[in-house]
Amino acid sequence: MITLESFKVHRKLAVKNIYIEPKKVKATYCIEKSLGETVSFELIYSYEHAYFNKKNPIDVNLASMMLAQVAINYGLFFDEIEFDGLYNKIDQQFIRDMMENTSREILTNKLLIKNEFLKPPFDSLETAKREVYTQARILFSNTQFEGLVVNRDDSRPDLNKYAILSSGGKDSLLTYGIIKEIGEPFPVFINEAGRHWFTAVNAFRHYRATEPRTEKPWCNSDRVFNWMLKHLPFIKENYAGIRADIYPVRLWTVAVFLFGVIPIARKKGIGNILIGDEYDTTVKGNLNGISHYNALYDQSKYFDNAMTRYYCRKGWMIYQFSLLRSLSELLIMRVLIKRYPELQKHQVSCHAAHQVDGRMYPCGKCEKCRRIIGMITSLGDDPEKCGYNALQIKKGLEALARKSVKQIGSDAGHLYFMMLDKNLIEQNDFTAKAARKHPEIMKLRFDNERSNLEDMPLHIRKPLFKILGEYAQGAVRRVNNRWVDINVDDDFLTERIYKFDEA
Repeated sequence: MITLESFKVHRKLAVKNIYIEPKKVKATYCIEKSLGETVSFELIYSYEHAYFNKKNPIDVNLASMMLAQVAINYGLFFDEIEFDGLYNKIDQQFIRDMMENTSREILTNKLLIKNEFLKPPFDSLETAKREVYTQARILFSNTQFEGLVVNRDDSRPDLNKYAILSSGGKDSLLTYGIIKEIGEPFPVFINEAGRHWFTAVNAFRHYRATEPRTEKPWCNSDRVFNWMLKHLPFIKENYAGIRADIYPVRLWTVAVFLFGVIPIARKKGIGNILIGDEYDTTVKGNLNGISHYNALYDQSKYFDNAMTRYYCRKGWMIYQFSLLRSLSELLIMRVLIKRYPELQKHQVSCHAAHQVDGRMYPCGKCEKCRRIIGMITSLGDDPEKCGYNALQIKKGLEALARKSVKQIGSDAGHLYFMMLDKNLIEQNDFTAKAARKHPEIMKLRFDNERSNLEDMPLHIRKPLFKILGEYAQGAVRRVNNRWVDINVDDDFLTERIYKFDEA
């Protein structure tokens, strides 16, 4: 019988040997196996400009936290995980809390569901609700930086400056377009080793030519993740050849990139860090009595709030949030197409993108491509503008008439309603059942769960919703499980104070 303890396959994971240069930080990830064998790999972040001083405790502390993030994915699989670096009590509590949350997320969204990457019999796990899910004992040590003390680093950054975790997706493109109008944008493209960078290439080249504040740190986290898979005996050896829309086991990913943004934000006095997440990325679920976030925690408002609390406790006073939580994917696409067409043409929303004559193009075959084709055509625009050819558009629409899309029910229903209404797809039993009119999808949506004004600082609300209001078909608020029309006026925008403004 496979139990959760069956997944505890190695004795120890150590994050150690932290090395700091002005433009680079790195650490060794060392696995100690049960028979005494050890294997290791280096995690590296490198920058185009100098951001670190190895004699400055604040920089050493930040480097230690950056290099710890990948390990947060592995609390289920080791007897011990040791972090050897400069961590204060705030950092240690953050790592413990995030590892426990991630362990629960991986259990419910990787190990207890159908996962093509798991070998038999590990794909037949049975477990029940527990008080604690992390199986590793978490240890903190400091063998390198004795004598250095991390004091609270109180600062007052510029709230008109916005670091944007950037890619070639519609969300980050729209976020940049809006901030370019109302503040100082600092797009940060984390150049992850691997094919994920392909989605960012077109947008990065455009920004590099037009936006002098663009930055491109490099990180090899993707290689570390793949190295780890080779040493997890419950993962199939041919994992690299399995085509799937999920990663085999990891779910703490956005933070690995996000911590690569923080050195830039700290050195440049940036008061906001923006992540491009829309309405449907904050989701709660329950499996066998175990609550979870549907594998989307690091894209949810709860993640943004947890990060902002961490920044406040550190004394940095940085706000992390998304401009887009009140918008559906369709509404995001509409604003991007209508207001920022020069940005939208650089959109690549596909993780199987490929290069042709130096430019990246989407595959046109995956679920995400089908969804993008459907949204752009339903909005009356042409997907060829962002790289799809006529045959891909035709086949994408044909596939939409047979296959569903990965959106919450109301959003998917309204997309199919719009496509049928414009005769873009065939009317059949599947599409007739899938299509449901939900007019709130094209409105700004506010509720206490997914899109709450308390999660957005006051200084951004008025200029943001002035722009968004030009393209939304009104605004609604969730009251007693019903959508009620509202006016997004000054009273509404200031009625709820941002919960961290007094931190």
